[in-house]
Amino acid sequence: MNKPCDVKPTKIVALGLNYRDHAEEFKMPIPKEPIIFIKPPTSVIYDGGGIVYPVNATRVDYEAELAVVIGKQARNVQADRAAEFIMGYTCLNDVTERHMQGRDGQWTRAKGFDTFCPIGPVITDEIDPDSVDVSAFLNGELKQKSNTKNLIFNISRIVEFVTSVMTLMPGDVIATGTPSGVGPMNPGDEIVIEIEGIGRLRNRVVAAQ
Repeated sequence: MNKPCDVKPTKIVALGLNYRDHAEEFKMPIPKEPIIFIKPPTSVIYDGGGIVYPVNATRVDYEAELAVVIGKQARNVQADRAAEFIMGYTCLNDVTERHMQGRDGQWTRAKGFDTFCPIGPVITDEIDPDSVDVSAFLNGELKQKSNTKNLIFNISRIVEFVTSVMTLMPGDVIATGTPSGVGPMNPGDEIVIEIEGIGRLRNRVVAAQ
């Protein structure tokens, strides 16, 4: 199955520090269980949409991620049944205001701005989510490159953990974490998130009006 990514999630549940190299990049300990946070549905934009650089921002970063799209209501799902509840997979950019993230000590504001969750371009169930390349290109230059084999917590474990905390609804999205190499974007830049077997999610950064 391949279909356009036009989901309207009630929430986006994202993982922090789920690649070992990214945890090391930020000098953070390897987590013993998934670290989760929520991005609001108003942060979602799609392929080709503009990422708005907030007026009070000082550093806005890209974060390339594989996203899981939920297909049916999911609560207390065991890892060995996770695939039954997944519609498919897509690309996601967990855009982050890095300086606010550091100042606040929690991540809601830094990751919750409108347009800070580009997803797309398609949803597919024709990949092995535990073994695909994840890359980011800023203005055509490769900035991030890894493989989901390097995830600390794999897709099934993530679904099990998240649904032990909250009910996921059809169309909800789980962002599975980003590898090392995150960095800043500025108005006028083009950021492309590429995932093997899915395609390229392309967005430009625009100044706030």
